[in-house]
Amino acid sequence: MAKKQKYYVVWQGHEPGIYDSWKDCQIQIKNYPGAEYKSFSSREIAEDAFRGQYRDHITKQGKAAFIDHSLNESIEKNSIAVDAACSGNPGAMEYRGVDTFTQQELFRQGPFSMGTNNVGEFLALVHALAMLQKEQKLDTSIYSDSRIAINWVKLKRTKTKLKKTSKNEILFQLIHRAEKWLHENEFSNPILKWETKIWGEIPADFGRK
Repeated sequence: MAKKQKYYVVWQGHEPGIYDSWKDCQIQIKNYPGAEYKSFSSREIAEDAFRGQYRDHITKQGKAAFIDHSLNESIEKNSIAVDAACSGNPGAMEYRGVDTFTQQELFRQGPFSMGTNNVGEFLALVHALAMLQKEQKLDTSIYSDSRIAINWVKLKRTKTKLKKTSKNEILFQLIHRAEKWLHENEFSNPILKWETKIWGEIPADFGRK
């Protein structure tokens, strides 16, 4: 089955406009601080959106439209969800955690220069673990849609190929701190894979792609 065509609106980027491929969109937002972009299902909708403003197409939390998961018995009720977003690879990266059902934002960090999505997902998971431990919520589950990041947490270290530079030195300090926390702390919070193909985008999704 052919992949459905998407159109990408870039409100803030190197060259704002409408692009018909994710690759072309990435060129415009890579290494552009505060990039504003979103995909649409048709060119007509994209053109209409481009005439407006980015904030008109996201919620106050900066993500796609709210989806009520409360009636889905497959999703753990006592849970939070984490996700990361990266403008380019590497590029400006940020991550956050939200309540799975209300989508209330619980934490948000970034953007960090010259990061990757997998690193952001890993940091988000460890941030969530540390937060829940501090709050004594040891039974709360954490959802992530990244198998790689979940595996890194199990290994207690990243296996990123990201190169350390003067631009992402702070990010590598956070990685080291997260790995150190995992080695020094025990946790019982279940880390679960968010089934995107079945449930839709994870609630912590930034709604940009």
